[in-house]
Amino acid sequence: MAPMRRGLVHVLAWLLATGAAVTLSWWGVHTVLAGTAYEPPRALPVPAAGSSAPETASAPPTPAASPSRPSTAEPARPAPTPTATATPARPRTSSPTPTPTPTATASGRVRSYDTDGGRAVFDLGPADATLVSATPGAGWSMQVWKTASWIRVEFVRGADRVSVFCTWHDGPPRVEVGTY
Repeated sequence: MAPMRRGLVHVLAWLLATGAAVTLSWWGVHTVLAGTAYEPPRALPVPAAGSSAPETASAPPTPAASPSRPSTAEPARPAPTPTATATPARPRTSSPTPTPTPTATASGRVRSYDTDGGRAVFDLGPADATLVSATPGAGWSMQVWKTASWIRVEFVRGADRVSVFCTWHDGPPRVEVGTY
């Protein structure tokens, strides 16, 4: 009976030590992750088509990191960027015409493509491109795919899909907008 009791005491001690280690580890990881709440990236201001100088928009003050953990039930969506003027709703067409707004940069030119689903902004260089920002419109969600030779931004609302596709695999970057 004594060897069985000794084995039971060892198992109980091991369970307590393991439980304490797991609890301590979980608490440490939880504390670190709870402090990682962050503001979503803000879209860069792009001047309007008729404007000669870019608008200056001040970003709202960044609140201190919240001790509460952000919900993981829904993917994070960027907050809408406030604008000085309201944009009227455009009628839906079979082939939306983007309104590129060029702005010179050190690496190329920044172009904004406004669609029914949102706005995608690319920095177009001589032989490649970079996604600067993508902001879905009200009621739309978005997804971005990137490879070494193309970038695709897709805006989705129900069955409606608008895709902004930038490719540069066989020449300088070109952007196509399609509605599905």
